[in-house]
Amino acid sequence: QLQASGGGLVQAGGSLRLSCVASGRTSNDVSISWFRQAPGKEREFVAGIRWSGGNTGYADSVKGRFTISKVSAKNTVYLQMNSLKPEDTAVYYCALRWGSTVYTTAPEYPYWGQGTLVTVSS
Repeated sequence: QLQASGGGLVQAGGSLRLSCVASGRTSNDVSISWFRQAPGKEREFVAGIRWSGGNTGYADSVKGRFTISKVSAKNTVYLQMNSLKPEDTAVYYCALRWGSTVYTTAPEYPYWGQGTLVTVSS
């Protein structure tokens, strides 16, 4: 089960940190990623992390602004979002897949959290 939280309203240039708690995770051979979906748009990959080893991947649109990390003891993945822009406004979802490859396409992930809304005002 995945539980995402941390969304909210922030002004452009501000920061937010999203959290995703992966309760019931029984293996280190998993990858957890963040996706987002803006109104009228398809769900898109934002960032992902391998649980074992901590390798990460980012969408070009967030490189240098967003950082994904994990705290194993808390079964939690974080997405630190800095220098937010209005175009970052979306519902953000965390997703889990078995296996160590961070895929960037949503169908590769069978498990999803409920989403948390991020709104960036200009």
